Amino acid sequence: MTNKKKTALKKTEGVSDAEIINTSSIPNFKSRRNTKLNTEQLVKGILNKNISDLSQAITLVESINPKHSKQANTILKQCLPYANKSIRIGITGVPGVGKSTFIEAFGKYLTSQGKRVAVLAIDPSSTLTKGSILGDKTRMASLVKDEKAYIRPSASGSTLGGVARKTRESIILCEAAGFDVIIIETVGVGQSETAVHSMVDFFLLLKLAGAGDELQGIKRGIIEMADAIAINKADGENQKAAKLAKVEFNRALHLYPKKPSGWNPKVTLCSALKNEGIADIWKLISEYLELTTSNNYFTIKRNEQNKFWLIQTIEDRLKSNFFNRSEIKEALEKQLKLVENNETTPFVAAEFILKLKA
Repeated sequence: MTNKKKTALKKTEGVSDAEIINTSSIPNFKSRRNTKLNTEQLVKGILNKNISDLSQAITLVESINPKHSKQANTILKQCLPYANKSIRIGITGVPGVGKSTFIEAFGKYLTSQGKRVAVLAIDPSSTLTKGSILGDKTRMASLVKDEKAYIRPSASGSTLGGVARKTRESIILCEAAGFDVIIIETVGVGQSETAVHSMVDFFLLLKLAGAGDELQGIKRGIIEMADAIAINKADGENQKAAKLAKVEFNRALHLYPKKPSGWNPKVTLCSALKNEGIADIWKLISEYLELTTSNNYFTIKRNEQNKFWLIQTIEDRLKSNFFNRSEIKEALEKQLKLVENNETTPFVAAEFILKLKA
């Protein structure tokens, strides 16, 4: 006779998931989990300002999967007629200058003025693990709760200067979704400014007073690109140093030739933490837009940016196609071993690989 072991566990007949959750009783219910929407649904959702569809489309844009790229290109083409109606603002500065705090204060000010704001934050990727924290939503806790704001952190990957490879396309999707202001935050590592400058209408440089970078900031490249310099954290005991820094930067700006836009870059003080000087910066940007729209520079710059990104896209595609060829992969692996064993030089190895026929 078999002894049955007593247990407190009891198996009972259950009900299916469909019976547990009666979705028909929930108005406009649409399950998003593991749901892949087709191109038409995504485009319609983006134009209807659906954030879930916008996020899914940006994910397709950022994907390196060829199938995703094909769908993303179709979405971009259909969204393009509804784009180009926003103001694109690039914000840069060294780590610790308070970019996230400033963007949150600036974004909250804009939404209080009735504007819809999208923040495309470029998060630095580790050169060792290739990972990214993507913590911008945590650093902008107040703005992320704002119904008129959208924050999308993206990993910089291996692109020069830490600028996400597909930020340009993400701008188009955000504009099609009806955002009035697109803010692009760089990682502030030195080389990302050039790439961001090539995709924005107004370029704002954040600086700190008393950090020893007043003279460091007077570098030809970064000053020439900046349409305005905002000295952040100009509060408390730091106010005096901030005012002195403003004088120094104003002197530096006079050393450079006039910009093609006809705009004279301005230096201003602000405290994102105290929410001071934020409105003044938006006033500066509005004055810049009024000037460049009246003298047609705004349109000229947008056209030049499109030409730049055309060439950039061709270069990226050629590079991708080249390195994805099987014979190139095989030859590259062999040449790397030869270089490692000092049997050839990197230059000779490169010449050999470049001469391989398609």
